[in-house]
Amino acid sequence: MVTATAAALSVRPASPEDAEAVHALTRAAFAGQESLDPPSGAMRESVEDVAAWLAENGGTVVVDPTGDIVATARVSHQDGGFWLRRVAVRPDLQGQGLDSLLLDAGEREAARLGHDMLRVGVRAPLTANLAYWRRRGFLDHAAHGFWLELHRRLPVELTLPTAADTTALGRRLAGLLRAGDLVLLSGDLGAGKTTMTRGIGAGLGVRGEVTSPTFVIARVHPSLGDGPALVHVDAYRLHDLAEVDDLDLEASLDESVTVVEWGEGKVEGLATDRLEVVLHRGSDASDETRTARLRPVGRRWLDVGLS
Repeated sequence: MVTATAAALSVRPASPEDAEAVHALTRAAFAGQESLDPPSGAMRESVEDVAAWLAENGGTVVVDPTGDIVATARVSHQDGGFWLRRVAVRPDLQGQGLDSLLLDAGEREAARLGHDMLRVGVRAPLTANLAYWRRRGFLDHAAHGFWLELHRRLPVELTLPTAADTTALGRRLAGLLRAGDLVLLSGDLGAGKTTMTRGIGAGLGVRGEVTSPTFVIARVHPSLGDGPALVHVDAYRLHDLAEVDDLDLEASLDESVTVVEWGEGKVEGLATDRLEVVLHRGSDASDETRTARLRPVGRRWLDVGLS
């Protein structure tokens, strides 16, 4: 989840001229890994090594309003894949969404180069790091001795010229959904979250008009046929997973399709497999065009065609 802190920052490609700052930030973020066997390469490289890496492969930096680099990631091209390496966030800014900015930049570059997966490598003894990447939807792919390879499918980006197209996308998604699926919808007010849910409901063939559940928080739409019910949730006023637990969504999760608006950073713990949809609409009120970014998370979505 991108916080207000992250929203005030800028993201740009890294260059060899950034090597000194990237080197220092990487060492600060990787401190404590000196005892790994074999030793961490992040703690042994020089500024010259970083400059050479950036010149050959590239990377991303996140810059604060004063011009200081506060987060960085490098990329590499190995075994035909696109890898995110040396992800580092300034320690006092960790947990503020800067990692999401780096991941988004990595995904866009991987897609530009024609890849369909983003890969990371994690040392096997670093269990907290492994848990972090798994929470972010990365799946264990292969073991390479002392480190593990994880990967995540790249999101699919679509342009929706009208509100009717947003509804139609919801209908098409309904054809892919089945009981037990969790869909997270994110985006600013007016981005089209309820409009898309209305399309999902129509595609599933459920009872009742799908409207914003803001004042109800959760509304159940039973199926008019043999398909799953739709559970429509508005998490805008919920602050954490404890408040989500009070809704007892898990009781109906297995037999329903659950769609949660404003769910990012709150309900991911409900299911390891989910579809995350981020909707964006420009600032021109007369322009209905929206973009939808569909990110499949978990093995359930590995082979599902979303293009």
